[in-house]
Amino acid sequence: MDSCFRILKRRGTRDPLFLTGVTFPPQCPILEETVIKLSVYDVKDKSANTSTFLGSATFSVADLLKSRDQQISLNLRSSDDLAAVGTVVVSRMKMGEIEDGEADHITADIQGQKCALVCESLHGTTNDKDYGPRMSALFKNPVCKVYRFQTVDSKWMLVREQMAESTLSFTIPKQLITLHIQEDSRRIQELKDLGELSPHWDNLRREVITRYDQVIRSYQENLEELDKLTGPSFKPSCSKAQKYLEFIPINLHTQRMRVTCPRKTDAFYDIITVGAPAAHFQGFKSGGLQRLLGRYENEKKSYSTAYQCIYYSPEQTARARDVLGTLSELQPLIGSLADRLLQAAQQRCAHALRDTLKSLAEKTEQFVHALKDELVKSALLALHAARPGYVSKTQTQTPPLQTRAPQMPSHPGQTVTEPDAVVCNNVAGAQTPTKEEPPPPAGPLERQDSIPHHKEYDEEEWDRVWANVAKSLNCVIALVDKLQEQDNNNQESTPDQALADVITSHNPTGEWREQLSPLVASLKECVTEVGDRAQKSMTFVLLQEAVCSIPQGLFLQQRRDVVFSQALSALACGFVMRLYAGLEDKGFLQQLHLVGLVAQFESLLSTYSEEIGMLEDMETGISDLHRVTFRITEAKSDDPADLQPVVSGRRDHYTVEVPLPQQSFQMIPPELREGKPLQVYPVLFNVGINEQQTIAERFGDISLQERINQRNFEILDGYFKTLSDKVPSECLPCFQTQMDVKELLETLGQNVVTKKRKNVEILWLAGTICRRLNGIRFTSCKSAKDRTSMSVTLEQCALLRDEHQLNKDYFIRALDCMRSSRLTQGEAAQWDDPEAGSVANHKPASRHFYPIALLLVSSHLLVVWLILSLVFLLAKYQ
Repeated sequence: MDSCFRILKRRGTRDPLFLTGVTFPPQCPILEETVIKLSVYDVKDKSANTSTFLGSATFSVADLLKSRDQQISLNLRSSDDLAAVGTVVVSRMKMGEIEDGEADHITADIQGQKCALVCESLHGTTNDKDYGPRMSALFKNPVCKVYRFQTVDSKWMLVREQMAESTLSFTIPKQLITLHIQEDSRRIQELKDLGELSPHWDNLRREVITRYDQVIRSYQENLEELDKLTGPSFKPSCSKAQKYLEFIPINLHTQRMRVTCPRKTDAFYDIITVGAPAAHFQGFKSGGLQRLLGRYENEKKSYSTAYQCIYYSPEQTARARDVLGTLSELQPLIGSLADRLLQAAQQRCAHALRDTLKSLAEKTEQFVHALKDELVKSALLALHAARPGYVSKTQTQTPPLQTRAPQMPSHPGQTVTEPDAVVCNNVAGAQTPTKEEPPPPAGPLERQDSIPHHKEYDEEEWDRVWANVAKSLNCVIALVDKLQEQDNNNQESTPDQALADVITSHNPTGEWREQLSPLVASLKECVTEVGDRAQKSMTFVLLQEAVCSIPQGLFLQQRRDVVFSQALSALACGFVMRLYAGLEDKGFLQQLHLVGLVAQFESLLSTYSEEIGMLEDMETGISDLHRVTFRITEAKSDDPADLQPVVSGRRDHYTVEVPLPQQSFQMIPPELREGKPLQVYPVLFNVGINEQQTIAERFGDISLQERINQRNFEILDGYFKTLSDKVPSECLPCFQTQMDVKELLETLGQNVVTKKRKNVEILWLAGTICRRLNGIRFTSCKSAKDRTSMSVTLEQCALLRDEHQLNKDYFIRALDCMRSSRLTQGEAAQWDDPEAGSVANHKPASRHFYPIALLLVSSHLLVVWLILSLVFLLAKYQ
């Protein structure tokens, strides 16, 4: 057998020690008669692949198993077998079985330093608990490292780190791009369906359609390029500025640390590492989304005047999209339920008739409630004014748009203002009718397709039209009740023997259907008429918004799509990993369907230079994740393709369906099996830790970071209050540290308002609270490399110290060992720079990355260092 592995090297003595571990994968089983040959090389230059053969030794597995303590010492022989060049000690280690004093021979003391890396592997171990068949469908190419550390009571713990790529890095963005193309194509068709418009509005409509066509072609090109890709399941940081990869998150990886201690249940800790969701291809010269959107809203009012259209606030355009979404969902559903009602009436099935009528009533009430909005009414008037031949009344008459009743907020706590009186001469004082609008119907069945030019537009007509839907529904309900009452009376007054004859002679099959058909047809007709009018009015609202945003609105939408795609890919990866880990935890599943999960994003970006733009992008992208819900479904089969999450919806709301294998699906509570929408509460906390943040705090502005932390603390605090009301504390995980979540939140609240430089305590507290609340942890920096690696290793060692009694003398050793194993070059693992082979192999080896505390150097010393460096460079080039 030929095996190549990286070794951990400790220098400092004339007789250095090299320590490593080797695992045999399941596809390479070993027997007692297996003979293993060890060959040792002195690697001079790894990048050039130059090395010198030192010696080799051979042994059989039987010799190892029969030896004392299952350890043998072998002499390395030179190539000519004439001289001994060194010694190799081979020991057998039982993975997963850590008893008192066991495996003490694995480590050796070199001038007081313990070598803790036991083994590493590109394929995991033969006892792989974390990446079984279910996980392997979504997580690829796992890299495993195993460490051994001493506890405070002189016992030994086994720490297993495993990192993997996720196929969701590409599957989620490709689904989103497809949905964007479909949504924009529908928008184009809706604009065309508006009908005849005045020349002014018709020209603007054509311009908007042209812009949408350009966006669709761009997205189609991205999708075609992504479909051609093969190879790793992640985007390396060196590709972050490539156009066709802009929707893909940077370096999205899962990290799991499993800890095995004597006489204690195994514990594991997950974290998702990903580069900050940002539009790197588009750049940050003008800032990020948060700044660009604020500037865009301020400019939209002036554009509305220039293009002669009404200015609609972001809340109103969002409501318009909600109404369109509700129409597209409920209108076909109401038609389907109406047909089922007639079918139940034909079969004279009372039970099915009642159930179908109940569903029809609920959906129709939702439909009517969604359209009972002043925005729909005012938009119909604006659309009426945009028809050809419209002549405005005298300007002395009060415009209806300025006198209507105030709108209700879309949700509690939100303040919604009416649009300013920024109207064109086609809208102000709109009272003259056109032939495009129908007059008030005489009844639910009467309908006309136009309003004569000599008629003024009736503002109350819309109220009558949508009220006809409710009236038609009430007529259907009343008739069904009457038919069932008559049927019950007939059954009570007729003997059982003659009941069939009576039904046949007096109530022939289909009589119920014949009586219901006119009313059901009237209901469907009213729903169709109302839906058609509301759809056109809301489409016209969005047309005006698109017209006002022609200069840069669609560009901002593309940027927002890019950032959201990266954020959703990371969230979906974290949700799936957390769900798989908690399938046997009843408390977690109860929390999941009663309240939802918190997703805590830890950002290490500075508030200086282009990273300000990245942070502004990331803030908007994480905030947009509030529009996402998850549903758990049953997979069609155990095939990996059937276990991939599926995204559906539109830009205002997405649903991610997570399929589970049949066996796992049957284990979850009924509420989850029924497809209940599951909420996720994303929160973002940022603390810059690098030298650029020192400059920002000394000479720049950190108000963005402060505002982000304060705002997201309020979200986290609100989530905890909701969780406390609905979920018993027994459902939450138990930790060794005694401070409860309420105290941690109070401390976090104090820290986010405290003026303190590089206050990393915010990150520690937020991460701890997230784990206490069964949440999903994310860590990000610019590319998910150096700063992210430092943060993850520091958090892991802190968990070993606080939760597993890691010996304090081993803390720095464990930290150095984890960081050196991530940063040391080698083919077996590229932890810090997953795209190794293109860039990392040319970097000088780094033995240590010091704790974050050492990075928090005095700003005065940093300034002195910068000045001295500048002087040195000037002297060098002079």
